[in-house]
Amino acid sequence: MARKQQEKAVPELEERVVAINRVSKTVKGGRRMQLTALVVVGDGKGKVGVGLGKSQEVPNAIKKGTEDAKKNMFTVPVTDEGSVPHEIIGEFGAGRVLIKPAVPGTGVMAGGPVRAIMELAGVKNVITKSLGTSNAMNIVKAAAEGLKAMESPEQVAARRGVTVDEMFGRKEK
Repeated sequence: MARKQQEKAVPELEERVVAINRVSKTVKGGRRMQLTALVVVGDGKGKVGVGLGKSQEVPNAIKKGTEDAKKNMFTVPVTDEGSVPHEIIGEFGAGRVLIKPAVPGTGVMAGGPVRAIMELAGVKNVITKSLGTSNAMNIVKAAAEGLKAMESPEQVAARRGVTVDEMFGRKEK
C-alpha cells in the first residue's frame, strides 16, 4: 500500500528519444559496435532533463539515457503565457541555440532536437534558432545550458534586493 502512494507522489514524466547513434571502437580483434541514445525527460511543468545512454542494444541504451536524464533534471522558468522570460543564447561545444520569448499563439518554433526539450519543459510559445552545429547532441545540450541560465523576474529582483515593480519602474499605488 505504501508503495502505491509513493508512485502517485512522483510526477508523471514523459520521455522522448531525440537521437540514436551507432558508434564503433576499434580493438585488437576488429570493431566493437555500440549504440548511444540521447533522451530528454520532462514533466511539462518546468522540469526537464537531458541524458545519454550507451549500450550494445537500443532498448538498453534508451533505458540508461532515461535514467541519466532523470538524474540531471533542472527547473525552467516559464511565464504565465507559456513562454520564456527573456532572450538568451545557450552554448555547448560548437552548438549555439538562440531562445526567444514569443507571444501567445505562436507555438513552439524549433527544430527537432530543440523542440523536444522545449515541449517537455512545458514551454508553449517560443522561437529558437540553431546557430552553430547540426549535431543533435550539442544542440540539445546548448539549449539545456540556455534554459539553465534563464532567470525569472522574481529571481532577478530578489538578487538585486528590490521588488519586481521597482525593477520595471512601475509606480506602487
